[in-house]
Amino acid sequence: MIEPGKFVDDFQKRFAELLEKSPAKDIERNAKAMFASMLGKMDLVTREEFDVQREVLARAREQLVRLETRVAELEQALAKAGSSTTPPGS
Repeated sequence: MIEPGKFVDDFQKRFAELLEKSPAKDIERNAKAMFASMLGKMDLVTREEFDVQREVLARAREQLVRLETRVAELEQALAKAGSSTTPPGS
């Protein structure tokens, strides 16, 4: 009787040889090339580029919040300054 480990190894070896000699290898190669071509035509970004842009956007949002707060403070200060310099009864 054949050992299970040896049987599996022998089966894998024979199956790999069969695939090498069959058209399946060509089909796999052609499918990979076609898939790579399709991906190349798509407007995709790498994960690294996506992460960098996400960080840039987060910083921009933080800056926007700070600027909005500052504008509101300046508007309040301007409104107070305008009301304190307006002569009574005007």
